[in-house]
Amino acid sequence: MDWRKDRVGAALGGENPTVLRRLPGGFAVIGDVQWLPGYCLLLTDDPAAGRLSDLPRPRRLAFLDSMERLGEAVERACAELDPAFRRINLEILGNTDPYLHAHIWPRYDWEPPEIVGRPVWLYPRERWSDPATALGPAHDPIRNVVQRHLAAVMGDG
Repeated sequence: MDWRKDRVGAALGGENPTVLRRLPGGFAVIGDVQWLPGYCLLLTDDPAAGRLSDLPRPRRLAFLDSMERLGEAVERACAELDPAFRRINLEILGNTDPYLHAHIWPRYDWEPPEIVGRPVWLYPRERWSDPATALGPAHDPIRNVVQRHLAAVMGDG
């Protein structure tokens, strides 16, 4: 079975190749697309959770803490690798995929001026399927830097 059909189940089974690390609130993963280098997500580790409110309060707080820590790691990594890094955007949307997840979007000064200050979702749809920016071995350096900073923010790096 294609791991993309059940990203959470594949992460739980050790078969999701995008997993960077298990966190207290879920799985830190690198995004399938890297047109904004360093794009990551936090996936729930509870396959039944479709929204944050599906988790008991302690698990909600663990998810939000893990989201914040992944965000800090992505921020540090992107600032290290690209002087044009601006900030990160943290988003829990849930409009398309049925499982709880949070997007960690790095934003850069080199983005088109009509989009740089607006939501990522305003980029053309072709960006989401462009083979030139699909996750692959060329993204191993940023994956490694994010993992290094994630270890540091988790207190073991």
